[in-house]
Amino acid sequence: MAKNDKTYQAQKDKEIIAKLRELSKELPPFCETFFRGISATTAPSTRLGYAYDLRIFFNFIKEHNPMYKNKEICEIKLDLFNNLATVDIEDYLVYLQMYNKDDIEYMNKEQGVKRKFSALRMLYNYLYCHDMVTQNPTSKVATPKLRQKEITRLDPNEVADMLDQAESGAKLTKKQKESHEKTKLRDVALLTLLLGTGIRVSECVGININDVDFDNGCVKIMRKGHKEDIVYFGDEVEAALMEYMEQRTQIFKPVEEDADALFISSKNRRISVRAVELLVKKYAMLTTTVKHITPHKLRSTYGTQLYKETGDIYLVADVLGHKDVNTTKKHYAAIDDERRLKIRNAVQLREKDERQQ
Repeated sequence: MAKNDKTYQAQKDKEIIAKLRELSKELPPFCETFFRGISATTAPSTRLGYAYDLRIFFNFIKEHNPMYKNKEICEIKLDLFNNLATVDIEDYLVYLQMYNKDDIEYMNKEQGVKRKFSALRMLYNYLYCHDMVTQNPTSKVATPKLRQKEITRLDPNEVADMLDQAESGAKLTKKQKESHEKTKLRDVALLTLLLGTGIRVSECVGININDVDFDNGCVKIMRKGHKEDIVYFGDEVEAALMEYMEQRTQIFKPVEEDADALFISSKNRRISVRAVELLVKKYAMLTTTVKHITPHKLRSTYGTQLYKETGDIYLVADVLGHKDVNTTKKHYAAIDDERRLKIRNAVQLREKDERQQ
């Protein structure tokens, strides 16, 4: 097996495709046609997400349509889609807000409802455009509106404290301290890289040793859509990575297939996205009990600081790997408001008289 970041991503895609094929067996046959039809324009993880979301829709049909109550989901016929009305789709959106499955209660906020509705709309659009159905009621239903939420990020003093906690382990529990001495260089390097570059957690775990270029101060990563990109890092990131990499093979004994992975888990495998999420959570809880910090919040923290320093929203979008600058603008609009407030007296219309001075 060739050892590079493409191999890592290819392996992840292979696992996802295998899951999708198993899940597709539970769904009506026309869903497999849909997944195959959109395979050229969507990532495997996107199609798997659609499959999970569509399964919820077909469970809704089983619960609310007597014709399918005693049938398996895979037995649902395509004719169903020609018989559904706009009101049925609206009922489904209400159902998504709270429903029960296997005696477990599930709730979705606006984002969850919107995502699941998008999966159904994508399926309907595909079937309608390929003349497999004669109507598309989802086109007449408004997309659920999302409330703009304030972006959660760490303040500069919290960033410093989080890195200090990872380095010292002073506030860790007795059990956590047992493994801290072994993992602290890795943890500090990983957190410093996330906070110092704003890369995604999925991009971080896919990095190999040979992807790090200290001569040019950069690291090669694999963006969404399997697009290679170069991200530059500063002196603090360089120092943390160097210290970790000098000790990496002494601390960890990675298995052969993961020998080139930059970040290694305690099980001597390439560290997983979930492991990084738990690592961030552990140190974040020692820093703040108010903010819910995830790897994505570290990305927001970096983006915020970069925008404050440069004022260049296009540069921030490029560095963060955003395809659409409007995505970046939406996240950092609050900073623009602060700037507008600060410069409200920047333009002087008349000289102040002595009484005003």
